[in-house]
Amino acid sequence: MIRQIKQKHFLPGFGIGLGFTLSYLSLLVLIPLSILAVKSLSLDWTVYRSLLIDPRTYAAIKLTFLSSLVAAGINLVFGFIVAWTLVRLPFPGSRLIDALIDLPFALPTAVSGIALTSLYVRTGLLGRYLEPYGVQAAFAPLGVIIALTFIGLPFVVRTLQPALQDIDKEYEEAAISLGASPFRVFASVIFPSIRPAMLTGFSLAFARALGEYGSVVFISGNMPMKTEIVSLLIVGKMERFDYEGATALAAITLLASFLILLAINLTQWHYSRKVQQTG
Repeated sequence: MIRQIKQKHFLPGFGIGLGFTLSYLSLLVLIPLSILAVKSLSLDWTVYRSLLIDPRTYAAIKLTFLSSLVAAGINLVFGFIVAWTLVRLPFPGSRLIDALIDLPFALPTAVSGIALTSLYVRTGLLGRYLEPYGVQAAFAPLGVIIALTFIGLPFVVRTLQPALQDIDKEYEEAAISLGASPFRVFASVIFPSIRPAMLTGFSLAFARALGEYGSVVFISGNMPMKTEIVSLLIVGKMERFDYEGATALAAITLLASFLILLAINLTQWHYSRKVQQTG
């Protein structure tokens, strides 16, 4: 009897599912990252020192992280507007627009890079209108931001849509009936409900932008000290058979990305815990 009672507490196939999950995660994520960590720790510290004092490396890291933060911030604002429009303000053709949101997922990044470059060069469809104002998008840091914004938008929209759909409109109606202004309703009712989703979408878009390569390689121009990002610098070191430098630079970028994402997740966890305590 005791053995039969204990068996009821286990889900059918839990052991097999857990083993498959851990094996799959290990093969795709844990083992490659572990190899990178072991390889990076075996390097001489002079390799890291030479990278950190190299102006070219510093410029690439600075451009990568700043462009990723700016692109993720732009996606956070406009991604919310797009998600709000699709969820709360449906219009004829909204399903087509909703399907187009996933286009950066399906489109090869190299194709999107070529398309963006064709649009924003000086003779391009959009670049020709920016040229008279002295705005250079292609082969400039602005082009990097445009490419990173393009590939990161779906992460924010797809994260915010379920959160907006789950908001009970009765709370908004109650706030309006009590005389709250639209801004007050958003700040007190809507924003607290979607804040965790906004942080998640921002972190996903930021993480995606940090490792982007294909869509940036064309529109940036790959100019050292100007438009060269970390992934391009790593590929360049690999092509020159500088495997130690590429490994060290990848480890530095991975560590910096992990610390930033950890800070974002800790902020989200602290906010969620605060909401639970006040609730």
